[in-house]
Amino acid sequence: MSWKFFLYDWGGLNIALFQAINMSTPAALEPLASFFNLVIGNYWTAPLMLLAMWGWSKSAPDPTRADAIRYRLRVFSVAFALAFLVATILKLWIDFPRPPAVFGDMVRVIGGIERHYSLPSGHATYAALVVGALWPLIGRRGRIGLVLYAALVGWSRIAAGMHFPADVLAGWVLGLSCTALAGWLMPLAVPVWQSARRTSTWVWFAVAASAVMTDQLAKFAITRTFAYGEQVEVTPFFNFVHVLNPGAAFSFLANAGGWQRYFFITLGLVVSAWLGRMLCQQRPRLEAVGYSLILGGALGNVADRVLRGSVVDFLDFHWQLVHWPAFNLADVAITSGAALLIMQMLTQGKALDTGVNENYNHSQ
Repeated sequence: MSWKFFLYDWGGLNIALFQAINMSTPAALEPLASFFNLVIGNYWTAPLMLLAMWGWSKSAPDPTRADAIRYRLRVFSVAFALAFLVATILKLWIDFPRPPAVFGDMVRVIGGIERHYSLPSGHATYAALVVGALWPLIGRRGRIGLVLYAALVGWSRIAAGMHFPADVLAGWVLGLSCTALAGWLMPLAVPVWQSARRTSTWVWFAVAASAVMTDQLAKFAITRTFAYGEQVEVTPFFNFVHVLNPGAAFSFLANAGGWQRYFFITLGLVVSAWLGRMLCQQRPRLEAVGYSLILGGALGNVADRVLRGSVVDFLDFHWQLVHWPAFNLADVAITSGAALLIMQMLTQGKALDTGVNENYNHSQ
């Protein structure tokens, strides 16, 4: 007997529990299952969670309380990144079939039919991340509500025919484990982050190098896992694809005719040299991180153009039949870096306006 029989199949109990829950859920509860399955249990609502915690910290009257909320927000952010990475690797590596692939039409499905990448449940993982982030901040009644929330998200995935109970359990374990790991890493990262104020050019170049390595590892996994042109549905609005883009970010100038390869290699190297020069100067942390991410993303795509002739794109978001141009992690790094630079400019501009107003008031 294999490890799968004991750890995943549970000696047949996994399938028996799925059938009991999926088949016995009354039609009157289908809207509830859809609500937890598609709305508040969906891991793509993480930005709303971050925004809600940030607003909570701003409205907290006690500075100590506000600091605690901001700390848990950072823990949630790190844990979410870790969990998303690990869950993606597990889904692609193990590739357990979903219930519709095992039972066919015998499964009651709420929503779109998905057949691949069952372990772990991303929704259950996200629910556990929410529980882990908010648990230290609320009292007994709130914690009971969090446990109920996670349980209903897990139930909704089984009732909707999306996952087996073992997938849900694995998601809970993954989410809580990543939260615990993030909580352990945060105190270790604080001294490094504080020392970065005095910096250390190497810190920012290390951030850029990490972005390049992450991007290239992801592209390597895609090229080895998927055939060229293959498209694999992950959610009703997100696919993994394997396409080559001879153009710039988000397929800009993709059909230019071939000259763009050398143009973008030259442009990428020139921009990277300028960014490296900027990072050698003393910069505010937010600005330095922004430049580092843009540098890492630019070099990641330059490496593709040199090694492959085109950039590997693999992230495909769509709504019904409308697809956003496929992109990659280098594009994400460049976009994130640009967003950080805009935030730095807005913050700096606000600080200047405050200083001008204070000087004006003093002069009155």
